[in-house]
Amino acid sequence: MNKTTIPRGAKAIVQGLRYEHHDAYVVGGCVRDSLLGVEPKDWDICTSATPEEMKEYFNRISVKTIDTGLKHGTITVDMEQCGKFEVTTFRIDGNYSDNRHPDSVQFVDSIVQDLSRRDFTINAMAFNPGGLVDPFHGRDDLENGIIRCVGNPDDRFKEDALRILRAMRFSSTYGFTIDEATSQSIHKNKELLLNIAAERIQAELCRMLCGKGILNVLLEYSDVIATIIPEMEPCIGFDQNNRFHEYTVYDHIAHAVANYTGIDTVVNVSLLLHDIGKPCCYTVDEKGGHFYGHGVSSHDITEKVLTKLRFDNKTKSDILELVLYHDAVIEPTPKTVRRWLNKIGERQFSRLLDIRMADILAHKKGTQESRIERCNALRTLANEIIEQEQCFKIKDLMIDGHDVMEILGVPEGKEVGLVLSEILKLVIDEELKNDRAVLIDYMKTRC
Repeated sequence: MNKTTIPRGAKAIVQGLRYEHHDAYVVGGCVRDSLLGVEPKDWDICTSATPEEMKEYFNRISVKTIDTGLKHGTITVDMEQCGKFEVTTFRIDGNYSDNRHPDSVQFVDSIVQDLSRRDFTINAMAFNPGGLVDPFHGRDDLENGIIRCVGNPDDRFKEDALRILRAMRFSSTYGFTIDEATSQSIHKNKELLLNIAAERIQAELCRMLCGKGILNVLLEYSDVIATIIPEMEPCIGFDQNNRFHEYTVYDHIAHAVANYTGIDTVVNVSLLLHDIGKPCCYTVDEKGGHFYGHGVSSHDITEKVLTKLRFDNKTKSDILELVLYHDAVIEPTPKTVRRWLNKIGERQFSRLLDIRMADILAHKKGTQESRIERCNALRTLANEIIEQEQCFKIKDLMIDGHDVMEILGVPEGKEVGLVLSEILKLVIDEELKNDRAVLIDYMKTRC
């Protein structure tokens, strides 16, 4: 990393504050990502200048500032075309009585003191034209792929319990290992997460699930997952006793999540919860264990989980639909695929196939081939139907509501929609051709 990697606006702030005889650095995640060769999303700056000194300086050079967090020493500097940047005074934190926010802060003039309050070594680095400041060997941990707390892990997690999920998220995102002391502290302090707002847990969980190292994280920290999603606990260690499965319910879920390599929160969360209802509908006979109707039980449990984690209504609705149908039998025929495209839409059907493939690949080796072929056949058929612009939606029909009202003499309203739905079903089932003349003749015979 060198000074040329810092964007113009951030560089101007750092250099300006240094010119005023204050220390100033870019700090935290932007330094970490730059060292990893990843384009940072945000550039945070820290300085020895107090908020009052910063505001006086920027006001003097006619740069607008916004008081975004004066209590914690933070202002936002608006560099106009270059963007807005948060600038924070070096500080150390007081007690964290809520396990999330410091009760008080104390401004200091040492960058090392400021870095010592941060969560992980890879986030406790600062940089300016004078070079890299790395008192806790974060660069070594980056190179060795290690997530390690700064100082005593128990202290860091008691200060901010969300750091437990952040450690797991960084491990998942980068495929890094969590060091032993930090890992032990995560298990020890997991109950502190009960003090964290549901929205924040949801955000970290969603980001965690799409990481390349998610399998190891889910398997190693199942107790943490069960802490934030207690409904998952019965799945952990639950033997499926089924010839199609080699994993417990929870381990199967973990492998299914890991098998999906896309980035779609709806798919990721659906995979995490798709089998959560299996333990409550387990039956056994001479052929082994069965989970009849587990899509319904998983749907019902998932609804409670998503509500508690404060998912928005649209995301919640999409996930519930996919969990409900994830194990439905879908024959690979054009007629059946058109029905499903009509039923749940193109995007949801594509997601459903992504979920199915990830789920299938988490089954016992040697039992997957025919299911994989069927899933691939469904995707091929769906793509052909869409590319050929075959009719599976009312708006695809060669007639519309005005035609229905004119030919059948019915007023605008519910009956028009019922007629169009009836005709669409016949077209989807290939009992009527989607031809305007044919559809008009059908309606005339219907009168």
